[in-house]
Amino acid sequence: AVRLRVRQALGAREPADAVRVQGWVRSVRSQKEVLFLHINDGSSLESLQVVADPSLEKSDLTFGCAVEVQGKLVKSPHRKQNMELQAETIRVVGPCDIWSFPLKMKERHPLEYVRQFPHLRCRNNTLGALLRIRSEATAGIHSFFQDNGYVHIHTPIITSNDCEGAGELFQIETSREAKESVEKTHFFNVPAFLTVSGQLHLEVMAGAFTHVFTFGPTFRAENSQSRRHLAEFYMVEAELSFTESLQDIMQVMEDLFKTVTSTVLSKCPWDVELFHKYIAPAQKSDITHKLFSSSCRISYSEAVEILKQAPQTFTFKPEWGCDLQTEHEKYLVKHCGEVPVFVVNYPYDLKPFYMRDNEDGPQHTVAAVDLLVPGVGELCGGSLREERLPFLESRLQRLGLTDTFQWYLDLRKFGSVPHGGFGMGFERYLQYILGVDNIKDVIPFPRFSHSCLL
Repeated sequence: AVRLRVRQALGAREPADAVRVQGWVRSVRSQKEVLFLHINDGSSLESLQVVADPSLEKSDLTFGCAVEVQGKLVKSPHRKQNMELQAETIRVVGPCDIWSFPLKMKERHPLEYVRQFPHLRCRNNTLGALLRIRSEATAGIHSFFQDNGYVHIHTPIITSNDCEGAGELFQIETSREAKESVEKTHFFNVPAFLTVSGQLHLEVMAGAFTHVFTFGPTFRAENSQSRRHLAEFYMVEAELSFTESLQDIMQVMEDLFKTVTSTVLSKCPWDVELFHKYIAPAQKSDITHKLFSSSCRISYSEAVEILKQAPQTFTFKPEWGCDLQTEHEKYLVKHCGEVPVFVVNYPYDLKPFYMRDNEDGPQHTVAAVDLLVPGVGELCGGSLREERLPFLESRLQRLGLTDTFQWYLDLRKFGSVPHGGFGMGFERYLQYILGVDNIKDVIPFPRFSHSCLL
């Protein structure tokens, strides 16, 4: 018998005499003259209907059990399904105790409920759909950059750099080091941390390959239990050499978002529809609109003035020189017509040392940009990088970082070119296109957001 995945069986155009399908039982319905099963192997949101003689029913053929079914693939008389499997043999590969199994047949479990079972929640329809979407979005991101001539770089996960400069890092030490005194020899001879960004390593590579990107795990030790923060998340980052305009960076951000979203909508229509039907009913038309609408661009100074004139009261008072909070970002998106908003030219003292000085006054700014989207706030952040050696030397000296970043200064001595880049939080992207309120519901293992233990 030819082995088929459920997705292949459902999409088959012609009947087949000898096929074998393996998966987990999603429903069992026994009638006097026929036995109906629905089985799923994770390849499709839709399950495959199996029609069998009642004599094939066994006591351990229950919801949740793993089975192997052999038989004939035939045209289904039902309009909602193209093909069905007429079973000749049904073998229970792995039984399931339905009384203790926390997921129940034909019951729509809330996300809050399935979050309690990180080892089983992927068998839930909603989370299964999410992980298929996540997989297609990952492939779409790689395809976008490969198709546009970017070189994929694997940047280090363990590093001595604090790229963001916020000090919210997880420090790496061996179990032996943890038991010894504070005055100890580090495993790497210097303190080492889990990376918060691959940007600085990408800048090294952009000096040789022009356009580069990375897509991997990053870590932030921000002590927050909110619905929008994770300790471990995935970041898409890109660097572009020979780039002198923020507009170039913004165009790549926008093209990436629209291309990947179009890919997800075309390859996972039923999975996305599940979210837009039951989780965020208004999100379908909203996402389709965003794919074809124009974005809005405002300066940071304009954003602050808009916020100061807002009719609502904010928890954090908007002032020039202060960072924009989530409540500010969401209001700006609403003010601009619920379209993606690019905020450019942030205060010099608010941003990291590597962002390019605009040399403007009296309000001193850098060539930085954030992309804000409805419901989420900041989705992408980027900037032109400071490629001028005197400017970079001066700023690092004031910050007392000259020795630490001597290698970074070397990049400006040997063939430096105008360049820039950006990063996009992958989980926030998924949150936005699916309308999920809690970011912990778009990662495979929710408790990994604050613990490495199930």
